[in-house]
Amino acid sequence: MENNQYIVSARKYRPSTFNAVIGQKALTMTLRNAIATNRLAHAYLFCGSRGVGKTSCARIFAKTINCTNPTADGNPCNECDSCRAFNEGRSLNIVELDAASNNGVDDIRNLVDQVLIPPTTGKYRVFIIDEVHMLSSSAFNAFLKTLEEPPSYAIFILATTEKHKIIPTILSRCQIYDFARITPDDITDHLADVARQEGIEAERSALGVIASKADGAMRDALSIFDQVAASTRGHITYEAAIESLNVLDGSYFKRLCDAFATADPGAALLVFKEIRDKGFDTHFFINGLASWLRDMMAARDARTLQLVDAPEEEKKLMAEAASKFPADFFYKAMSLCNDADLHYREATNKSFLAELLLIKLCQLLSPSPAFSEKEEGHLDSLAPVRATTTVANTAPQATPVTPKPTPVATPQPQTQRTVTTQTPSTTATPPSAQRQSRPQPTVQIKSTGGMRSSGLSLRNINDINNDKTPERVQSQSGGNKTNSARFTTERLHEVWQDYMDARPSEKRLVNTMRASMPKIGDDTTTLTIVVENELQRVMMEEEKSRLLPYLHKNLNNDFVTLNVEVNAGEGNPRTWTDREVYQHLLEKNPQMADFVKELDLRLS
Repeated sequence: MENNQYIVSARKYRPSTFNAVIGQKALTMTLRNAIATNRLAHAYLFCGSRGVGKTSCARIFAKTINCTNPTADGNPCNECDSCRAFNEGRSLNIVELDAASNNGVDDIRNLVDQVLIPPTTGKYRVFIIDEVHMLSSSAFNAFLKTLEEPPSYAIFILATTEKHKIIPTILSRCQIYDFARITPDDITDHLADVARQEGIEAERSALGVIASKADGAMRDALSIFDQVAASTRGHITYEAAIESLNVLDGSYFKRLCDAFATADPGAALLVFKEIRDKGFDTHFFINGLASWLRDMMAARDARTLQLVDAPEEEKKLMAEAASKFPADFFYKAMSLCNDADLHYREATNKSFLAELLLIKLCQLLSPSPAFSEKEEGHLDSLAPVRATTTVANTAPQATPVTPKPTPVATPQPQTQRTVTTQTPSTTATPPSAQRQSRPQPTVQIKSTGGMRSSGLSLRNINDINNDKTPERVQSQSGGNKTNSARFTTERLHEVWQDYMDARPSEKRLVNTMRASMPKIGDDTTTLTIVVENELQRVMMEEEKSRLLPYLHKNLNNDFVTLNVEVNAGEGNPRTWTDREVYQHLLEKNPQMADFVKELDLRLS
């Protein structure tokens, strides 16, 4: 009775000679030369990812060194008694141990006992230990002595996918061979040969999809080939392979790149909808887009074209498409994809995250006026928003000139305070106005680029930085007049905070000032701060030349002095972190949350 039992391709087409091993030419050549010259080591370590031929090469090596009639090029004859016994699975000279399920000390001791038995036929006994990294530490230690000084007829071949988990004392006793991942072209060629032998019609583009899905593993490629062949009844087309394997077709990414080139976010969103309708996960789409952009960047340069893991025809098409984009487009696009990948888990609306990513990618080549690189998710991107400030200081000062109205839409009324600058005017301020209490400052924000007003209160940093040269308030007659207005602790801390906000790049100064808030002395004009060490004291003493004029002007008191003392007792309150500062600002100004949400900002 004829045996028609089906055998999967991964087993049916397992290589039986070194020539049949795919994608490992240099390594197999080394092994054949070692056999031909009889320069055999007592221990080998085969390393590499899954499905690249480690165990197959170990079996071929074991069969070849016991073959009585090896070929001239170092391959087994597959005809002698030793080769036939191995092919039929009845050879006693080859012992295989799966370390994944036999990883204890007792298993290694049993193996060591078998090593003491010499071969009955042939020259060598070969012990193949697969997944050797799974052995326990005690099992490794029990194996060391035998591995270092085995009998002359014993050869060990260790195979592993995770070389880094093997202890150095084992590594030092072995010749190490690193197996490379098999290229898509080699996998495609081998699958075409298998399809021809099996009588299966297969488009090469479909085999390329299978090769890409296999990720460099020939065993995986053969298993996927069987799956697609079964689903298509022996007629493998590109469309059938895509549908059967649920692969995100590269045509989607090509259409997305066209949308990026023409700055058409609508087209990009429609492509994403098609992808979602086919059941693809959003995170899978983001990672697939990132990989596609990476390959496009590599294909753009002939020197890096070899980094693209795709068939040659696909590489040429990628290179042609990538030439239409500038290099910096891919750098920025990959960065945006990476940010989306990092924030995917914490995003509440996953689809919106992907859609926002596509809109930003469409903006890279033709940005709208409202788009800025600094607005891609950093809290410090408040810088692009331009604030217009007006000063309303009603201490003895000149009356501000009323600005001419502009056709710009009037922003919503602000309840926050504004920092204002003095505008010289020839109009004299009435004495009654001089005696009025000084109003609290207010801020008006006008955003550029068509962005609507958010209602957030900000200070004009440029106005604050211009305080290095203090200005004296001029009287109506033009003479100097000394200011001596009283101020509260709250107003002092407010001005102190303004000074820190104006210097975000001076981290040491800001941290020192934040941890050393000033206190008002008994004479109401002497301020005292307590710092932690001498270095901070020297820094603050040097800063007085800028700080005191600023305090004189903004506190409206020219008699303010500052004493800096070094703390000799308990420590000052700890320095606030950026997040604590941000939370404090939110408490003081809840409208800031709306502004941060509108610009999609976050702490860096």
